[in-house]
Amino acid sequence: MSKIKIAIVGMGNCASSLIQGIHYYKDKKPEDSIGLMHWEIAGYEPSDIEVVAAFDVDKRKVGQTVDKAIFAKPNCTTVFMDDIPKSDVKVSMGKVLDGVADHMQNFDEDLTFIVADEEEAELSDVVNVLKESGAEMLLNYLPVGSQKATEFYAQACLEAGVAFINCMPVFIVSNPEWEKQFKDKGIPCIGDDIKAQLGATITHRTLTTLFKNRGVKLDRTYQLNTGGNTDFMNMLNRSRLESKKESKTEAVQSVAGERLDENDIHIGPSDYVPWQKDNKLCFLRMEGREFGDVPINIELRLSVEDSPNSAGCVIDAIRICKLALERGISGQLTSISSYVMKHPPVQFTDDEAYENTNLFIEGKLDR
Repeated sequence: MSKIKIAIVGMGNCASSLIQGIHYYKDKKPEDSIGLMHWEIAGYEPSDIEVVAAFDVDKRKVGQTVDKAIFAKPNCTTVFMDDIPKSDVKVSMGKVLDGVADHMQNFDEDLTFIVADEEEAELSDVVNVLKESGAEMLLNYLPVGSQKATEFYAQACLEAGVAFINCMPVFIVSNPEWEKQFKDKGIPCIGDDIKAQLGATITHRTLTTLFKNRGVKLDRTYQLNTGGNTDFMNMLNRSRLESKKESKTEAVQSVAGERLDENDIHIGPSDYVPWQKDNKLCFLRMEGREFGDVPINIELRLSVEDSPNSAGCVIDAIRICKLALERGISGQLTSISSYVMKHPPVQFTDDEAYENTNLFIEGKLDR
């Protein structure tokens, strides 16, 4: 099989977990490939993915080779594959715009962003790197709230003819105007806002579906999350949370059957706890009524390593994006977007999304 050539913007914890995983599964066999939803997709295995370009704005990463940048501070995710082959790909300076919140430059050096001294890239610079590297798709791992920066890289993809996988909650693929531009350019796109493989959102959706299917009336619910990585630190600025809260809330509302009043559903990050590092704690409560209007409630505590939890979904998104490129499919990919993203263009139940994804892999659905 040919390599799937990807570019990444944002060399943080999520990128680190993804790249570790690409090499971790190289010597695995299907029977011992724990953590993959699909071992292979149309012949493509995780190790068939190759990073050919990368962008960041932190001085500890810009200019470093990819194999070193993924372990540079402030990254703090679990290292499950430290024997990463040396890469010839160096991290290019990107464009800051709103990609770094002001308060993120005022923490201890081990925990915060330090913007590099290099001259920021212009749109033409990014387009040239994408073209010259041979990248087929760009993964967006920018921090929550990076509206202008995300639009900057989405535009670069359009001009470079590169597919776009949007792993964070700025609405590009689910925005009809942006999606139309990708379709008109003949480029596939997947988004928006990656779900964890087994995290807070998918668990909340599953329990909400269970309430609905078993005839239990869901009256109110909350989901509170704490963590100690830069994502949670970034979200201390509540003004950057609007799209994140919308994405996570809609993911649950869409499977509730009867939508909850906005005062009866609260979903979103709660606080930053430094010593948790990349561990995320979810505190979930659901209150409802069963047979005879008798009250019932569920309280759940979920502890996950945040970044590896997303990488299992991105691995599938990359390979399915490659299939779309091979098949000449453009615009949003409904099946995989609804399966692995919180805010896809079209919401399906998780069972429907899983089935549609497999049908797309088999060539029985065109998106």
